[in-house]
Order: sequence, then structure tokens, then C-alpha cells
Amino acid sequence: MNPADYDAWYDSERGRWIGATEYGLLVRMLGPRHGERVLDVGCGTGWFTRRLAARSALRITGVDLDESSLAFARGKDASSRYVQADALALPFADETFDCVVSVAALCFIEEWPAAFREIVRVTRRRFIVGLLNKSSLLWREKGLHGGTGAYPGLPHSHVIAC
Repeated sequence: MNPADYDAWYDSERGRWIGATEYGLLVRMLGPRHGERVLDVGCGTGWFTRRLAARSALRITGVDLDESSLAFARGKDASSRYVQADALALPFADETFDCVVSVAALCFIEEWPAAFREIVRVTRRRFIVGLLNKSSLLWREKGLHGGTGAYPGLPHSHVIAC
């Protein structure tokens, strides 16, 4: 899926509800403070990154491997920094960021425990990792046996239940 189509999904009725629900939960749990440095690992098109950037003068950096998604994100958000980087080897010193978020990204990485260790390494205070639930009714309905619409690119080597 191209970045514009992916990002446009958040403008659909279902996307607005899911996006608002996830973002609200993310902010409540993360509790970002004015001026903090925040990293978004696997930021994709920057949908969550942009919303965080508009909040309390946070200094946001988004990282992703996909340059086309990053180019899209940069085009939508000049206030954040977007860096092409691998979640398995984040190009930042230990404890660089006050907060780190990763929403529905680690699920797409076979070595997700290594990416999780990298998130912990660069975090100074707190982090939030949002994972897709492959035990959910949506996954069972749409993705478990080759269905469509429920992130068909997810690795099948592990099941993550949130």
C-alpha cells in the first residue's frame, strides 16, 4: 500500500475512531511533558508523530526503514525530524529520548525482541509499545488463514497478545 493510501485510512469512519482511541490511550499512558524529546520507532507516514508534535512543544523524531513513507511524513510535518533507520540498530546514544513510542511496528520485525531492547536502550524515562493482537477477532476473521485486510505482512512465527 502506498503511503498516501495508508495515511488516508485514518480519514475513514473506522480509521478516525481507531486513530483517536489509540492516540488517546498512547498520550494517557505516556504522559509526555512540555519540551520532552520523543522518538517514534516505525513511524511510517507519521500519523502518530504529527499528533504528538502538535502537543506541548514536544521535540519529535520519527524513524522508519521505508523512505517513501518518510518522504510522505516530511511533506505533512515540517516540525518533526524524520530519519531512515532500522529499529534493530537505532542511530542514537543511550537514553537520548525522554519518551519512546512504537505503534504497530514491532509486529512486522522477526527479531522484535532486539528492536525492543533498542527502544529500552535509547529511552531515558518511559516508553509505550503498541502491538497488533493476532489473537483478536479481527485477526481471526481477516488474517489468520491468508485473509486480507488485517496486516497480511505480519510474521507468523509468533503470536503477540496485548
